Amino acid sequence: MEKIPVEILGLTSSSASSGAYALILKETHGNRRLPIIIGAWEAQCIALEIEGIRPPRPMTHDLIKTIIETLGSALVEVYISELRDGTFFAKLILEGYDAEIDSRPSDAIALAVRYGSPIYIEESILNDAGFQPENEEDDDALPKKFEEEEGVKSSAPAPQKKATEWEVIQHQLEEAIAQENYERAAQLRDQLKRMGHN
Repeated sequence: MEKIPVEILGLTSSSASSGAYALILKETHGNRRLPIIIGAWEAQCIALEIEGIRPPRPMTHDLIKTIIETLGSALVEVYISELRDGTFFAKLILEGYDAEIDSRPSDAIALAVRYGSPIYIEESILNDAGFQPENEEDDDALPKKFEEEEGVKSSAPAPQKKATEWEVIQHQLEEAIAQENYERAAQLRDQLKRMGHN
């Protein structure tokens, strides 16, 4: 068993499955990619931290980080350890503890971005479920087979970052309206207007 270091390449939305996103991980010292389908809330938690957006109140992963730190530990690494029946499984490795804590990859990665902790994948998973882009210059490409089966649309890295931020704020706006928090909704609406969206 060999752990392969990976980094987050991006998040792309799925056109076929409402609210689903593909989290694309890239081999740090290679060209292989691994797409993992995650929910909208998990994608939001990852995107908010990557974009440096601070919500007014701590989110669940911020709370978990605070608990870990209060207990005198830290997240050493995240390890995507298994692929079983089409589902990925991950482990959290904490400083000062021998035990590995089971986690969904999306939750583990949401914590990893908050800590700046390394992310690893079991090599056999990358061999079985990973892919290499057809064009070396197309850094964020998804394989055509994956796009057809999952209905995932990929986009260039630079525009995608802005699109992800806009989608997160749009989702927050919808939540604020649903909760009848109109003051917050107005602030978010104005933020979207400043970004060039109506």
